[in-house]
Amino acid sequence: MKKSTMVQDNAFRYVVSVGALLMIGITFAIGAFLLWRGSATFTQYGHSVMEFLFSTAWAPADDTVGGGKVGAGIFIIGSLISCGLALLISTPFSIGAALFMTEISPRLGKTLLQPTVEIFVGIPSVVYGWLGLTILVPWIKEVFNLQFGFSVLAAAIVLAVMIFPTITSIAADAIQSVPKSFRQAGYGLGATRWQVIYQIVLPSAKSGIMTGIVLGLARAFGEALAVAMVIGKTKALPDSLLAPTTNLTSAIASDMGGAMEGSEYNMALWTMALLLFIISALCIVTIHALGKKESIHD
Repeated sequence: MKKSTMVQDNAFRYVVSVGALLMIGITFAIGAFLLWRGSATFTQYGHSVMEFLFSTAWAPADDTVGGGKVGAGIFIIGSLISCGLALLISTPFSIGAALFMTEISPRLGKTLLQPTVEIFVGIPSVVYGWLGLTILVPWIKEVFNLQFGFSVLAAAIVLAVMIFPTITSIAADAIQSVPKSFRQAGYGLGATRWQVIYQIVLPSAKSGIMTGIVLGLARAFGEALAVAMVIGKTKALPDSLLAPTTNLTSAIASDMGGAMEGSEYNMALWTMALLLFIISALCIVTIHALGKKESIHD
């Protein structure tokens, strides 16, 4: 019996190890493939990294001769503005919801708010985009008296709703992980509930909350369909939050299918994909750094 249990344990350990190595291998393979395809803009067509990152002249040639312009500044700025604004909108509501679920009314939060947040996670992105297109865009057009409602603001609001459950769930887990003895010590010193939350709970859960924020930002950068439906897809720098623009994911999703394979245009889009992969990798590195910092303090 004991020998049979050991065989089962070894088999389970082997399966888990193979699965983990497979996932690591797939991740590195994807990164290597994107590096190979994305670097062709610089190695094959002779463009510079500075041109790609900071120029706003976007006119790549749809052939293998090249000679076009691959400045992706408009797409990069569109992504940064829309994702940054989404983070500013979503973070206060997410932290507030997490505090309500864990500190203010745990029973109501567990029976009502937590299931609602989980439902948000399961909604397809096309539904968010469709609601934004049919409700949010006309509302922005009417309220601000615009010709069109497609704008950075519309994209940011849609993204804020989409990343809300991610930040909320991770922030709630981080807050719940704070030992009860910390709260009891605060109450024992005569602190109010708000003082305990503000001065003890939130600082103790700071690393976990920041992890949720970074993951939410990574989710926002990677979203394509919902943003493409409301941002306007205009290849121009926005002069205000009410102006339309475009972003990296929208350009890749809408143009990749029509670009000739191996052309300068196609390779420039692959370079955008490589940039998004690098941004995601930086987010993961940041999360690990935050976790390491927290463990050192502990």
